[in-house]
Amino acid sequence: MPEKLAILPAFNEEGSIGRVIEEIREFDPGFEILVVDDGSLDRTAEIAAGHGAKVLRLPFNLGIGGAVQTGYRYALENGFQLAVQVDGDGQHDPAQLGVLLQPLLAGEADVVVGSRFAAGGKYAAGRSRRVGIRLFALLVSGLCRQRLTDTTSGFRAVNRRGIRLFAGDYPHDYPEVEAIVMAVRQRLRLREVPVSMRPRDTGHSSITALRSLYYVIKVTLAVLFALCRRSVVPLEEVEEQ
Repeated sequence: MPEKLAILPAFNEEGSIGRVIEEIREFDPGFEILVVDDGSLDRTAEIAAGHGAKVLRLPFNLGIGGAVQTGYRYALENGFQLAVQVDGDGQHDPAQLGVLLQPLLAGEADVVVGSRFAAGGKYAAGRSRRVGIRLFALLVSGLCRQRLTDTTSGFRAVNRRGIRLFAGDYPHDYPEVEAIVMAVRQRLRLREVPVSMRPRDTGHSSITALRSLYYVIKVTLAVLFALCRRSVVPLEEVEEQ
């Protein structure tokens, strides 16, 4: 039975995707690597396949949430026990995957988030983005009743329980914050671990300074709405496909 899957959502990341694949392989050759090509217009899929990754090509751009859920559905349907999310732009350092995986392997967590700010860590970000990150951290910490510092981080690892949850339901538009709330409401154990992240050196972020305010308002409303509409069903009662 397959054990570990690395999910790489990617949109127009031809400049970095090959390096990310090789770095994951250097960390642990035992990972199967899945690149979910989210309707790229460049050579992302071709380069990923050339580096030996499994590639799923979406017919058009679904956004980060749709791409990530596609990866989790693949993990669920193919029996993977652990899955990690690694961005295709090279900002997440695969050498730190061991830090993410340790709480899962020790049986201490179901979902692990790599935080840029835990343990006093610093990360260079624009002022508007820093404000948004802090706002979400305060909001979600209150809702989840545990201190969190980086709810927008997409550098994550989950066990089979997390795979099952996110394969069945995953927010599609700026999903990282809402996914944390989902996991806690489904009684999954959540942990943050300190990681460092690298600056993007190719491509462009989907969140510009002009969209930051829109992002803050939209995600805050989405999280509050999710509290009203999502019924808490014990995960053990959800039929595994």
